[in-house]
Amino acid sequence: MIRVALIGNPNVGKTELFNRLTGLRQHVGNWPGVTVEKKTGKCIYKGEEMEIVDLPGTYSLTAHAIDELIARDYIVEEKPDVVVDIVDGTNLERNLYLTLLLLELEANVVVALNQWDMVNERGIEIDVNKLSELLGVPVVPTVATTGEGVEALKEAVLNAAEGREKRRKVVMGYGEDVEALIKKVEAVIVKDTSLSSKYPPRWLAIKLLERDEEVTKRVEDSPFWDEMREVLKR
Repeated sequence: MIRVALIGNPNVGKTELFNRLTGLRQHVGNWPGVTVEKKTGKCIYKGEEMEIVDLPGTYSLTAHAIDELIARDYIVEEKPDVVVDIVDGTNLERNLYLTLLLLELEANVVVALNQWDMVNERGIEIDVNKLSELLGVPVVPTVATTGEGVEALKEAVLNAAEGREKRRKVVMGYGEDVEALIKKVEAVIVKDTSLSSKYPPRWLAIKLLERDEEVTKRVEDSPFWDEMREVLKR
């Protein structure tokens, strides 16, 4: 079974796309320990069963809000085969921030460029192939309200899950001084093979520099924690 997570900013058409993908094959419950709704569903494409998890709508992946933490923890801990990032094509600048954070997490991303009908109606020009090249991931135009592009999205998800898509690793830079510090922290993290095999070392380094409390808790048990702290103090 291919495990797929849907993520996106609020009001980008995520619920409509989830319904298009899963139809009536849905289950609604709550995420463990919280009252936030959890929706899961299934679909079959070319004989492959896909389990679809609808993550809470979020603008970021920090630990500041419960929705953000749920979404981030699912991607980091559960490691879905594919993460479908639903992007509002009429508001790329705001929406692509989340996309870059997902790439930083080294998630296997497919972008659903939604509201494609509105993009065309407003005369907005988006070079889909160039956007895909810049992000290093597949980009599929969709219209969740009508189902346009949903089959192409399923195909992209299947190809991504099976590793058929050529990808280019995109790194979001933070400036020369910060990058030098990230590399120093990362160099210590990779010494802990159990930690670095579970989480992307660069992502951990960035979160430690941001003083992310949830990430810090996960790293404190590392035998190299004292060394990390010394680097972080500089």
